[in-house]
Amino acid sequence: MDTAPRGAYFSFREPLAFRGEGFVPTAEEPFAYRFYDKNRLVLGRRMEDQLRFAACYWHSFVGDGTDPFGDASFLRPWHGAGDPMAQALHKADVAFDLFRLIGTPFFTFHDRDVAPEGATLRESNERLRRIEAVFERKMDQTGVKLLWGTANLFSNRRYMAGAATNPDPDVFAYAAAQVKNVLEMTHRLGGHNYVLWGGREGYETLLNTDLKRELAQLGRFLNLVVEHKHKIGFKGQILIEPKPAEPTKHQYDHDVATVYGFLKANGLETEVKLNLEQNHALLAGHNFEHEIALASALGIFGSIDMNRGDEMLGWDTDQFPNNLPQVALTLYEVLKAGGIGQGGLNFDAKLRRQSIDPDDLVWAHASAMDLCARALLVAEKMVQDGALQRHVQTRYQGWDSPRGRAILQGECSLETLARDVEAEGLEPQPRSSQQERLEHLVNGYI
Repeated sequence: MDTAPRGAYFSFREPLAFRGEGFVPTAEEPFAYRFYDKNRLVLGRRMEDQLRFAACYWHSFVGDGTDPFGDASFLRPWHGAGDPMAQALHKADVAFDLFRLIGTPFFTFHDRDVAPEGATLRESNERLRRIEAVFERKMDQTGVKLLWGTANLFSNRRYMAGAATNPDPDVFAYAAAQVKNVLEMTHRLGGHNYVLWGGREGYETLLNTDLKRELAQLGRFLNLVVEHKHKIGFKGQILIEPKPAEPTKHQYDHDVATVYGFLKANGLETEVKLNLEQNHALLAGHNFEHEIALASALGIFGSIDMNRGDEMLGWDTDQFPNNLPQVALTLYEVLKAGGIGQGGLNFDAKLRRQSIDPDDLVWAHASAMDLCARALLVAEKMVQDGALQRHVQTRYQGWDSPRGRAILQGECSLETLARDVEAEGLEPQPRSSQQERLEHLVNGYI
């Protein structure tokens, strides 16, 4: 087991610096940011404010490299036997040291990531309050902020049949109590958002499932969360994170379109937004740009979990982003949506099972941050040049004509449209979409 002393877990000692594109690694400085210059203005805003990076607690400090066929490969000092609260405190020390080294302005957590679960909810909450006090001190010392908090409503066996959608109302009540505590903790820590991921809110078979009842339960649960948000004065966004399957066969928050329909059905479309993840979009049969563009069009785009999937594997691999064209197109959609707002780019990504060195955490996060910064600069070129947007405007310019406006404003019936087509002898001809030209154009920006 790694026995690195407290405060010296990583070989890196000083925060990583920005050195520019000409940086050459040395033994003394093996890594520096080539593109992530946090104070550089991008479309009028500091790069740090455009990207709002966050490191997640669960994969980085809770994950142990276990997979379905093998035991833990990350033998961290805070894993294994020992006093669970002492381990939680050690974990917090190392976490905030990583945040300091890579210069991420935010972090994210589940309640069970940061403090061990107790024998009762009261004991669990007491342990969480102890860690909250530690976080308050470390956040004051480092300036790192909380992007969002969330409650783990999927790991404990009580949630095997769901939390809000559980057939047992006592489980629903327990989940509600757990969310209340974490929402209030997020509020006290100045969190910018609160996330709900329904990892078990779904079903394995309809043979034992009342789908209509479970959807009603889920709608009531979310309304309770929103009501409590307003009661305590929390100004952050409430976010849902869609995913189509895994761990359940069918999850109720399948994708952006599904969640929007659910929000509309429960009168929550102006109260709740979405935290979108690249790998989840792929599992739903979409690309990331689609989900961001659709959420923006529907007015529910909130934040991003930035990771990637393996195109040869059909499950959620949660890998750090390393594909420049993909990330550039993603950030182009974010910029078109008006920016990330009070959301951020959270690295919901984990080291590969064989990446067992502590410094691998630094390299993974910092490399991903630099890639995203580079992609942001590409997306900025795309926005500033405007060629893509001009093409779209030209393609739809007919809808700005008197006929187009009349159709959309409800001033035309089927009868009037049919009469006009015959009277004018309309025979519209198709026009090229020029897809290949646009793909060539995008490659030029990159």
